[in-house]
Amino acid sequence: MDYGHELVFGTFLTPDVENAERVIALAQLTEQVGLDLVTVQDHPYQPRLLDAWTLLSVIAAHTQSVSVSTNVANLPLRHPVVLARSVATLDRITGGRVELGLGAGGFLEAVAANAGPRLTAGESVEALEEAIAIIREVWAGGTGGIRLAGKHYTVAGAKRGPEPSHEVSIWLGAYKPRMLAVTGRLADGWLPSSAYVPPAELPALNKLIDEAAVAAGREPSAVRRLYNISGNFNGHGGFLQGGEELWIDQLTELTLTEGMSTYILASDNPEDIRRFADLAPAVREAVAAARATAAATTAGSSAGSTATSGDSATGATSASASAASTAPSFPSPAPARGNFSVVPTPPPSAKRSGVQVLDESERPTGPAVDPTRKYTPQQLASGEHLVQVHDHLRAELEQIRDLVEQVAAGSLGVGAARDHINTMTMRQNNWTLGVYCETYCRLVTTHHSIEDAALFPRLRRADPALTPVVDRLQAEHLIIHDVLEGVDKALVALVDGSGTIDTLRAAVDLLDDTLLSHLSYEERELVEPLARLGVM
Repeated sequence: MDYGHELVFGTFLTPDVENAERVIALAQLTEQVGLDLVTVQDHPYQPRLLDAWTLLSVIAAHTQSVSVSTNVANLPLRHPVVLARSVATLDRITGGRVELGLGAGGFLEAVAANAGPRLTAGESVEALEEAIAIIREVWAGGTGGIRLAGKHYTVAGAKRGPEPSHEVSIWLGAYKPRMLAVTGRLADGWLPSSAYVPPAELPALNKLIDEAAVAAGREPSAVRRLYNISGNFNGHGGFLQGGEELWIDQLTELTLTEGMSTYILASDNPEDIRRFADLAPAVREAVAAARATAAATTAGSSAGSTATSGDSATGATSASASAASTAPSFPSPAPARGNFSVVPTPPPSAKRSGVQVLDESERPTGPAVDPTRKYTPQQLASGEHLVQVHDHLRAELEQIRDLVEQVAAGSLGVGAARDHINTMTMRQNNWTLGVYCETYCRLVTTHHSIEDAALFPRLRRADPALTPVVDRLQAEHLIIHDVLEGVDKALVALVDGSGTIDTLRAAVDLLDDTLLSHLSYEERELVEPLARLGVM
């Protein structure tokens, strides 16, 4: 569905504390090349990242027209009254150039470690709803005190103001059903990242937002759909993996079919930012042309008083066909798979470590997929389960990075960090084959070992052509276990003085490269066979 919003293009810059001047220069470049928006992440518990609001204030002072926003603000460590006044103050100073990307706080343990509230995931959503109400009351201006009694925030007579210069939008970073429902009811925008929500998953999540908006008496179009995107202009097929024409086609299609209307490029590469700015006008032109054609066709279908209901249906179909012809479908990163809709997660485009322990060029591939095969929803769910558990492991990897930075900041002891890592799912020798137990992401039990021992033999028996792939995956499990041991050894060395925090970071960088590459390879090779063979 095209919600009809004007297109906006921006950047998502890394607020690297070691390269503050470069971050500001990239923000200035964003404005110079004609983009509309600069955003930065907000993790106040991360000493390796610049404080988001201080940085945005400096960026705003060094630019004239570009808007700025958090992507997204960490609510548990930003009291809603103070946050509202910070936003309004900067908006007034800049003449209306500030928006508020807001999140419930993704890393709850890190929040608690930095004197924030210790909340469950459900409680953090409750707190977010209360905070939105408070923030909007502060911005409303006028006389009289704010009185809102909530479970997490109680405001008893706080004065309103200052009012922002323009109507500041609140964009929520949301992925789960409850947060998506809050987005539909209360937010001005939805701000996911393509790394977590690939294009194939947008329709289902957009539907949840739309349903919540309608239930709250709002139009779905009241919620702008933003999208943090990353890609490679030198890639070869897949989402944003190719030249400018591919980017233009895919972003146009996303706008016309899923209603995405703000594209925020996650890149610190000046050349990527320039190329992104160069293609933005072409996307705007393609979308405008498709909208005009659809509008004209719809008007023509309804103008004739003698048109039959069959004629009207034909006109609507023609409008849809016109829009589709303007926006070609995404090229598939793999051979056609019939109705197989599970999208493997691609590996990161860049490596963090200079050490390579996996030779990715030697990885075998499985048998070719039958492009005419049809899959049942139950079969498709098998591949989805694998991706979901891998997403959990990716989140755990981010948690390891946070633990390391907490150690570096002195807010967490090395021993405590080791305890956390040792209890993580990925710390087990062979975690990936426990994917078929729904409790696997939460509990470490002996059950996964049983499945690990049983699943691979079953895959070999069901399709002998998968044997090289399965053998390779098992071999990589051992390599990754050794890399995890390297992280543990680096932690120990930091304690006894024989190692440094940089050594520990290097070990985590290697884990990042190795694990993310492995998970991507496993998804690429197993999501379809798991569905086809019914091996659960």
